[in-house]
Amino acid sequence: MNHVLVTGGAGYIGSHACKALAAAGYVPVTLDNLSYGHRSAVRWGPFVHGDILDRAALDAALRAWKPVAVMHFASLIFVGESVTQPGKYYRNNVAGTLNLLEAMRDQGVDQLVFSSTCATYGVPESMPITEDHPQRPINPYGESKLMAEHLMRDFGAAHGLRTICLRYFNAAGADPEGETGEAHDPETHLIPLVLDAAAGVRPDVTVFGDDYPTPDGTCIRDYIHVTDLAQAHVLALQALQAGAPSAAYNAGNGKGFSVRQVLDTVEQVTGRKAPVRFGPRRDGDAVALVGDASRIRSELGWQPQHADLGEIIETAWRWHQRQQGVAG
Repeated sequence: MNHVLVTGGAGYIGSHACKALAAAGYVPVTLDNLSYGHRSAVRWGPFVHGDILDRAALDAALRAWKPVAVMHFASLIFVGESVTQPGKYYRNNVAGTLNLLEAMRDQGVDQLVFSSTCATYGVPESMPITEDHPQRPINPYGESKLMAEHLMRDFGAAHGLRTICLRYFNAAGADPEGETGEAHDPETHLIPLVLDAAAGVRPDVTVFGDDYPTPDGTCIRDYIHVTDLAQAHVLALQALQAGAPSAAYNAGNGKGFSVRQVLDTVEQVTGRKAPVRFGPRRDGDAVALVGDASRIRSELGWQPQHADLGEIIETAWRWHQRQQGVAG
């Protein structure tokens, strides 16, 4: 059977990728320490309770399941926390990735799809951001992901590892069939925070900065539906299995939406207005981040199916209501 080891497969993006893998005929084997992931999200294949910092656990999983490839999602993702606790991020995201690569080398697994990030680019010099944009991260999170990319490049040169790195923009939404969705603790992503405020789960949502040089004064971000992102991983895996060389691709909508547009669209979708507080700008927040995803479209045939912001938020809202025990 075509087993694929999915590190972090109990998390938000990882669980959607597992569903997409199963639909494409693979058997996803989730390896997760459940520090942020959820056991209930592992629904499409076997579960291994393990940590990428535990080399013995990685070796055992690779020996037991003999995967054709690995999808690597297991990472820490909170930018602010990475600034205050850089050691935690370098240990998990860099040392953990090194553990994984060495285990793959020793167990003869030579194909990897990596969950990278647009944070490796830093402050954009031009937009939309292409894959050729200089990579100059401005926080330890972005640095840790860039270091992981460098590790993969070097393991490719030395050991024949082939890797496709997907540099995400803002993953959003939930499985349209309601089988998995976003459930971070703490939650830091804008759309679920606004939905919480609209539903009365939290008193309000803070918008950081309303004086940016944008049409409405708020930041602009590129939101990509998580199901489309999961499909990009499957296409990347299929390309590697067909013999494709190592590559890096942006995974985004190619279109930016402002914070105010998100607030307005949540109100349209839910019929509820989220209470908002405006705060000062946060250090390191770019005015706008929009990716050029034309390369992955042309080379891998990726075609996002849920690019409309209203549809993205509608799927997230249905998942949110289900989590809150609300019918409909």
